[in-house]
Amino acid sequence: MSEHNITGKKVAFLLTDGVEQVELTSPWQAVKDAGGEPTLVAPSTGKVQGYNGTEPGDTFDATLAVADANASDFDALVIPGGVVNSDHLRVDKDAQNFARSFFEQHKPVASICHGPWLLIEAGVIKGRNVTSYHTLQTDLKNAGANWTDEEVVVDQGLVTSRNPDDLPAFNAKLVEEISEGQHAGQTA
Repeated sequence: MSEHNITGKKVAFLLTDGVEQVELTSPWQAVKDAGGEPTLVAPSTGKVQGYNGTEPGDTFDATLAVADANASDFDALVIPGGVVNSDHLRVDKDAQNFARSFFEQHKPVASICHGPWLLIEAGVIKGRNVTSYHTLQTDLKNAGANWTDEEVVVDQGLVTSRNPDDLPAFNAKLVEEISEGQHAGQTA
Protein backbone atom coordinates (compact mmCIF):
# COMPACT_ATOMS: atom_id res chain seq x y z
CA MET A 1 0.00 0.00 0.00
CA SER A 2 1.24 3.45 -0.90
CA GLU A 3 1.76 6.12 1.75
CA HIS A 4 -0.41 8.36 -0.43
CA ASN A 5 -4.13 7.71 -0.61
CA ILE A 6 -5.78 8.53 -3.93
CA THR A 7 -9.14 6.88 -3.21
CA GLY A 8 -11.72 7.85 -5.78
CA LYS A 9 -9.20 9.56 -8.06
CA LYS A 10 -9.74 8.66 -11.70
CA VAL A 11 -6.60 8.02 -13.75
CA ALA A 12 -6.54 7.67 -17.54
CA PHE A 13 -3.93 5.35 -19.09
CA LEU A 14 -3.44 6.35 -22.73
CA LEU A 15 -1.92 3.70 -25.01
CA THR A 16 -2.36 1.53 -28.08
CA ASP A 17 -0.99 -1.67 -29.61
CA GLY A 18 2.72 -2.13 -28.95
CA VAL A 19 2.66 -0.73 -25.42
CA GLU A 20 5.50 -1.95 -23.19
CA GLN A 21 3.34 -4.22 -21.05
CA VAL A 22 5.01 -3.71 -17.67
CA GLU A 23 4.81 0.09 -18.14
CA LEU A 24 1.03 -0.37 -18.19
CA THR A 25 0.54 -3.10 -15.60
CA SER A 26 2.94 -1.82 -12.94
CA PRO A 27 1.64 1.78 -12.67
CA TRP A 28 -1.94 0.48 -13.09
CA GLN A 29 -1.47 -1.76 -10.03
CA ALA A 30 0.18 1.08 -8.09
CA VAL A 31 -2.83 3.33 -8.79
CA LYS A 32 -5.25 0.58 -7.72
CA ASP A 33 -3.23 -0.24 -4.60
CA ALA A 34 -3.42 3.44 -3.55
CA GLY A 35 -7.19 3.51 -4.05
CA GLY A 36 -7.32 5.09 -7.51
CA GLU A 37 -9.54 4.08 -10.40
CA PRO A 38 -7.62 3.44 -13.65
CA THR A 39 -9.26 3.53 -17.09
CA LEU A 40 -7.64 2.28 -20.28
CA VAL A 41 -8.02 4.84 -23.09
CA ALA A 42 -6.95 3.98 -26.64
CA PRO A 43 -7.57 5.20 -30.21
CA SER A 44 -10.47 2.71 -30.33
CA THR A 45 -12.16 0.47 -27.78
CA GLY A 46 -11.48 -3.26 -27.68
CA LYS A 47 -8.30 -5.29 -27.36
CA VAL A 48 -4.90 -3.62 -27.13
CA GLN A 49 -1.80 -5.78 -27.68
CA GLY A 50 0.90 -5.46 -25.04
CA TYR A 51 4.55 -6.32 -25.68
CA ASN A 52 7.44 -7.54 -23.57
CA GLY A 53 10.24 -5.86 -25.50
CA THR A 54 9.78 -7.16 -29.05
CA GLU A 55 7.67 -10.19 -28.07
CA PRO A 56 3.85 -10.03 -28.00
CA GLY A 57 2.49 -10.22 -24.46
CA ASP A 58 -1.05 -10.03 -23.13
CA THR A 59 -4.02 -8.12 -24.49
CA PHE A 60 -5.89 -5.50 -22.47
CA ASP A 61 -9.40 -4.10 -22.84
CA ALA A 62 -9.63 -0.45 -23.80
CA THR A 63 -12.98 0.73 -22.46
CA LEU A 64 -12.85 4.31 -23.75
CA ALA A 65 -11.89 5.68 -27.15
CA VAL A 66 -9.62 8.73 -26.92
CA ALA A 67 -11.90 10.73 -29.25
CA ASP A 68 -14.68 10.27 -26.67
CA ALA A 69 -12.45 10.87 -23.64
CA ASN A 70 -12.44 14.16 -21.75
CA ALA A 71 -9.64 15.21 -19.40
CA SER A 72 -12.29 16.86 -17.19
CA ASP A 73 -13.46 13.36 -16.22
CA PHE A 74 -10.04 12.37 -14.86
CA ASP A 75 -7.64 13.48 -12.12
CA ALA A 76 -4.43 12.40 -13.89
CA LEU A 77 -2.95 10.86 -17.05
CA VAL A 78 -0.39 8.07 -17.45
CA ILE A 79 1.35 7.55 -20.80
CA PRO A 80 3.28 4.24 -20.89
CA GLY A 81 6.03 3.62 -23.42
CA GLY A 82 6.92 1.04 -26.00
CA VAL A 83 8.29 2.23 -29.35
CA VAL A 84 5.37 1.14 -31.54
CA ASN A 85 2.74 2.36 -29.07
CA SER A 86 4.38 5.75 -28.69
CA ASP A 87 5.08 6.21 -32.39
CA HIS A 88 1.43 5.59 -33.27
CA LEU A 89 0.03 7.72 -30.44
CA ARG A 90 2.17 10.76 -31.19
CA VAL A 91 0.56 11.28 -34.62
CA ASP A 92 -2.97 10.75 -33.29
CA LYS A 93 -4.64 14.19 -33.06
CA ASP A 94 -7.19 13.00 -30.49
CA ALA A 95 -4.38 11.63 -28.31
CA GLN A 96 -2.47 14.92 -28.64
CA ASN A 97 -5.54 16.95 -27.67
CA PHE A 98 -6.40 14.64 -24.78
CA ALA A 99 -2.86 14.86 -23.35
CA ARG A 100 -2.71 18.65 -23.85
CA SER A 101 -5.98 19.06 -21.93
CA PHE A 102 -4.41 17.64 -18.76
CA PHE A 103 -1.72 20.33 -18.91
CA GLU A 104 -4.30 23.04 -19.60
CA GLN A 105 -6.25 21.83 -16.54
CA HIS A 106 -3.05 21.72 -14.39
CA LYS A 107 -3.46 17.98 -13.71
CA PRO A 108 -0.67 15.46 -13.09
CA VAL A 109 0.75 13.63 -16.11
CA ALA A 110 3.21 10.74 -15.87
CA SER A 111 5.06 9.39 -18.89
CA ILE A 112 7.77 6.76 -19.13
CA CYS A 113 10.24 5.48 -21.74
CA HIS A 114 9.07 6.51 -25.24
CA GLY A 115 5.83 8.03 -23.90
CA PRO A 116 7.16 11.62 -23.91
CA TRP A 117 7.11 11.58 -27.72
CA LEU A 118 3.38 12.34 -27.41
CA LEU A 119 4.14 15.34 -25.18
CA ILE A 120 6.37 16.80 -27.90
CA GLU A 121 3.57 16.53 -30.46
CA ALA A 122 1.05 17.91 -27.95
CA GLY A 123 3.23 21.03 -27.62
CA VAL A 124 3.54 20.86 -23.84
CA ILE A 125 7.20 20.01 -23.26
CA LYS A 126 9.03 23.32 -23.84
CA GLY A 127 10.86 24.51 -20.74
CA ARG A 128 9.97 21.41 -18.73
CA ASN A 129 12.40 19.20 -16.82
CA VAL A 130 12.11 15.62 -18.09
CA THR A 131 13.78 12.30 -18.64
CA SER A 132 12.90 9.49 -21.05
CA TYR A 133 14.33 6.49 -22.81
CA HIS A 134 17.80 7.70 -23.84
CA THR A 135 17.06 7.63 -27.58
CA LEU A 136 14.48 10.43 -27.16
CA GLN A 137 16.86 12.94 -25.55
CA THR A 138 17.63 14.81 -28.79
CA ASP A 139 13.93 14.98 -29.73
CA LEU A 140 13.04 16.33 -26.30
CA LYS A 141 15.92 18.84 -26.24
CA ASN A 142 14.98 20.03 -29.74
CA ALA A 143 11.41 20.57 -28.48
CA GLY A 144 12.78 22.82 -25.73
CA ALA A 145 12.77 20.42 -22.78
CA ASN A 146 15.54 20.20 -20.18
CA TRP A 147 16.50 16.51 -20.44
CA THR A 148 18.53 14.67 -17.79
CA ASP A 149 19.45 11.01 -17.36
CA GLU A 150 17.74 10.29 -14.02
CA GLU A 151 15.56 7.51 -12.60
CA VAL A 152 12.61 9.85 -12.21
CA VAL A 153 12.13 13.58 -12.83
CA VAL A 154 9.22 15.48 -11.29
CA ASP A 155 8.42 18.97 -12.55
CA GLN A 156 5.26 20.58 -11.11
CA GLY A 157 2.98 17.65 -11.76
CA LEU A 158 4.87 16.15 -14.70
CA VAL A 159 6.51 12.81 -13.84
CA THR A 160 8.91 11.13 -16.30
CA SER A 161 11.14 8.06 -16.15
CA ARG A 162 13.51 6.25 -18.51
CA ASN A 163 12.62 2.54 -18.64
CA PRO A 164 11.02 -0.38 -16.76
CA ASP A 165 13.89 -0.48 -14.25
CA ASP A 166 12.66 2.93 -13.03
CA LEU A 167 9.09 1.77 -12.37
CA PRO A 168 9.32 1.65 -8.54
CA ALA A 169 10.39 5.32 -8.42
CA PHE A 170 8.01 6.27 -11.26
CA ASN A 171 5.03 4.64 -9.54
CA ALA A 172 5.80 6.25 -6.19
CA LYS A 173 6.04 9.76 -7.69
CA LEU A 174 2.98 9.17 -9.89
CA VAL A 175 0.83 8.34 -6.86
CA GLU A 176 2.35 11.21 -4.85
CA GLU A 177 1.58 13.76 -7.61
CA ILE A 178 -2.00 12.46 -7.97
CA SER A 179 -2.49 12.82 -4.22
CA GLU A 180 -1.22 16.41 -4.36
CA GLY A 181 -3.68 17.25 -7.13
CA GLN A 182 -3.44 20.23 -9.45
CA HIS A 183 -0.20 22.17 -9.96
CA ALA A 184 -0.29 25.76 -11.18
CA GLY A 185 3.00 25.22 -13.02
CA GLN A 186 1.60 22.29 -14.96
CA THR A 187 0.46 24.15 -18.05
CA ALA A 188 0.38 23.88 -21.83
